[in-house]
Amino acid sequence: MTSTDQSPTARGSGTSATQAFRASRQEHTTGAVSAERVSSVVGRILSGVHDAIRAEKVTYDEFQAAKQWLIDLGEGGEWPLFLDVFVEHVVEDVAAETQQGTKGSILGPYYLPGQQQLPSVASLPARPDEKGTPLVFAGQVRDTDGNPVAGAELDIWHADSEGYYSGFAPHLPDGNLRGVVVTDGQGRFEISTVQPAPYQIPTDGPTGQLIEAAGWHPWRPAHLHLIVRAPGHRPITTQLYFEGGEWLDSDIAQATKPELVLTPVEQGDGRLRSEYDFVLERG
Repeated sequence: MTSTDQSPTARGSGTSATQAFRASRQEHTTGAVSAERVSSVVGRILSGVHDAIRAEKVTYDEFQAAKQWLIDLGEGGEWPLFLDVFVEHVVEDVAAETQQGTKGSILGPYYLPGQQQLPSVASLPARPDEKGTPLVFAGQVRDTDGNPVAGAELDIWHADSEGYYSGFAPHLPDGNLRGVVVTDGQGRFEISTVQPAPYQIPTDGPTGQLIEAAGWHPWRPAHLHLIVRAPGHRPITTQLYFEGGEWLDSDIAQATKPELVLTPVEQGDGRLRSEYDFVLERG
C-alpha cells in the first residue's frame, strides 16, 4: 500500500470497520451466553495475562504504558483492527476443527455487507481506468458429496492494485471491487477483476505503535476475500492468496494456509486466470 494523502487512517479504518461490524452483528445476533461460559472463558484469558506478567516480571511502568495503550486503542476505534489482525486467526482455527469442506480463514476488518448481486459470469464493479493485471477467477461450488450447488453466493471483495479497499480509502467509489456473485445451475462462476496488491495495515495509530515497538512488519500478502454461502449449507469465510506473493510466509495476521494459495496462469492476452472450487457442508 503506497503512502499518500488518500491513504486510509487507522482511526478512519477503525470507524468504518466498527460500523460494518455493528451492522453485521445486528443481522446475525446469537443467543445469550451463560454466566458459566463467560466465567470460564474470561477467567482463562485473565489467567493467561497473569501468567505472562509473572513470567516476564512486568513492571509498574510497563503496566501503566499498557493501560494507556489500551485506552488509546479504544479511543481510536481500533479494536476491530487489532482483534482481526492478532486474534481472529486462532478463533478461526478452533472453528475449523468442526468444519468439513473448504478451508476457512479470517474475515478481517474490511468486509462490507449489502453489495451488488451479480450473475455467475460477471465483472466486479470497478473504475473505468482501474489499474492492475486483469484476473479471471473461476470455479465451482459443490457439496461434500460432490453435487453442484446451484444459486450459491460468493460474496467477494479485495484490495485494488495499490492495496486500498473501497469503503475504507476515501478516494475509491463505494462498492469498488466488491460484489455478490450467484452461481449457475451447475454451481459454476467466472469473475473478472484485477489482481490485488499486498497492503500494510494502517500504522498511524496504537496498533501501528505496537507493531513498531515490537519490531514486527505490518504487511499482509495479496489476497481475495470470500464468504461462500447457500441455503441449507454452512457458510465458509476464507481468503485466497497467490503463489510467490510477497509476505506469503510472514503474514502479520497469520492467516495464510497452503490449501488457500492460487497458481495464476497466463492466458496470452495479458490476463491471468485462477481456478478454485469450493466445497460446502450441509448444516
